[in-house]
Amino acid sequence: MILIDQPYISSFLLKTIKENHLEIVSTEAARAMISDDSLNWISEKQAVEFIKNTPNCPLYTNSENTISWIEKNLASTKLPVQIQVFKNKITFRELLKAVFPDYFFKGIKFEELAHLSMENIKFPFIIKPAVGFFSLGVHKVDNPKEWPSVLNKITNDIAEIRSFYPNEVVDTSNFIVEECIEGEEYAMDCYFNKEGEPVILSIYHHRFSTGKDVNDRVYTTSEEIIEKHLPTMQKFLNTLGKLVNLKNFPFHVEVRIDKNGTIIPIEVNPMRFGGWCTTADLSYFAYGFNSYQYFLKGIKPNWKELFEKGKNKYYSLILLDNNSGIPESNIASFDYELLLSDFENPMELRKVDFNEYPFFGMVFVETSRGNEKELDQILISDLKKYIKVKSI
Repeated sequence: MILIDQPYISSFLLKTIKENHLEIVSTEAARAMISDDSLNWISEKQAVEFIKNTPNCPLYTNSENTISWIEKNLASTKLPVQIQVFKNKITFRELLKAVFPDYFFKGIKFEELAHLSMENIKFPFIIKPAVGFFSLGVHKVDNPKEWPSVLNKITNDIAEIRSFYPNEVVDTSNFIVEECIEGEEYAMDCYFNKEGEPVILSIYHHRFSTGKDVNDRVYTTSEEIIEKHLPTMQKFLNTLGKLVNLKNFPFHVEVRIDKNGTIIPIEVNPMRFGGWCTTADLSYFAYGFNSYQYFLKGIKPNWKELFEKGKNKYYSLILLDNNSGIPESNIASFDYELLLSDFENPMELRKVDFNEYPFFGMVFVETSRGNEKELDQILISDLKKYIKVKSI
């Protein structure tokens, strides 16, 4: 069963629903986004009754905007509690205390941030909304002198964030302060199967331009990346699975691997894979399999066979966040054609209205081994070369 909501559904996910005759819940939000009456629509009442009477039935959502619907209609089921275990980063850290006893974190209300004492906090630290999405409101603080300017940035962030997403997706009333994990960051699309075993559907290296960078710009997958990290990531997820005891449950997890090889989770996003239909769709471009189908049918990837498609290639998701410093109100247009010309093999471009959301879209690219410079360049780019500013 599929539950759809704003802000976005990809043509690939829509095609998957249509061709496989998947049940899709006929909510007001879904109907506003999808006009195809030939889909296998089921009423909200039918969906609620089925989920209540069929514990652990596979349910996939494209967006965390659906959480409000789940909390309203499925309050008598386990789902709302299961979602909040992951969605609320403070609750999630409490869950992991026994596994990571030395990990520092602290929950704090927004109105108390101005009085936050720096005395007993480890530097550097990360501060972010306790319930968040897409690196919105995330900041790194290296020393006490930086705190006043970061606090000011957070205050400015809040009005913008609240205009984009509901509280169930990004709640700026509570924040979490946690130690900064030094190391390489990775993201994975996964699910717990009907036996409660975690299944990995992809592994992506999330690269950053500098130590201060907290943005989502480049996510890259390859045979090399998956083969190197699959065994240890599986062990980590097995440990996580024992803590939560979930079945037929999809999730997107972000972790860091420190210098000792220890995998430390950053966050787990429940009921979906990468936001805006990103990482699951990239797995199809890279390896030719459908993550949505694999979850709903309980299929495990046969990586040996799948790797035959992506030999000596890197597959990347490029998120075109507006880091130019130019306000959206001053931007006339974005030159997507120029952007595409800077890549060896762009596979798909998805444009986003930058006046509605603070980014220009995303592009999926295939890069030959030896040509990684194109990924390095977009990673550090402020995108100004693609932006046309309004004339005064």
